[in-house]
Formats: sequence, C-alpha cells, structure tokens
Amino acid sequence: MLMLTEGAAQAIRALSETPGAEGLRIAAGDDGATAAGLEIALAAAPETDDSVLEAGGAQLFLSADTVELLSDKVLDADLVDDQSVRFSLLEQDAAAPDGNGPPPGDVA
Repeated sequence: MLMLTEGAAQAIRALSETPGAEGLRIAAGDDGATAAGLEIALAAAPETDDSVLEAGGAQLFLSADTVELLSDKVLDADLVDDQSVRFSLLEQDAAAPDGNGPPPGDVA
C-alpha cells in the first residue's frame, strides 16, 4: 500500500485548508497510469471508485487505476517556497535508510 512520509502528510493537510478541498487526488493522466503520467490535484471529495488513504490527518484519494501502480511507493513532499510543494514518489525499500522498509516518520 502507498505510504506517506510525515512531510507528505503535513503538505496535504496544509493544501487541504484551501476552501472546498478535503484532500489531494492522484489519478492517471492523459498518458495513462504510469509514474510519469500521474496527475495530482486538490479535490473536494473522492470520486466514486477512488480508494481513500488517511494518514496523519491527511486524506489522499487514489483513482482505481493508480492503486496497484503506487502500492510499493512512498509519497514524500518538500516545501519549495512559501507557496510551492514538490511531491516525490520513492520505492518503499529504496526510501529506507537501511533498505528494509519505509523511512522513519512514515505513517500508514
């Protein structure tokens, strides 16, 4: 299952403070469900067949066609400046300092 770092959960919580936004949604883009073809956007609610991941007070909505693709990933986020966030997808094993699981501070 996709995991979130504390930084990602914190970024999603902050972004969800936007009026009308309850969480962040990841869906396949025009290129299909590939890591390079994903779209991420604020959403008022999950779509009918979305999976909802709640972690650290953040809500992430995953379209049905992205759940399996992201099942072995970790979503991380870095604050670029006061108004920009950069999200990154990492392999769960590669994200851990010892190669044996998600990085410290992750929430499931």
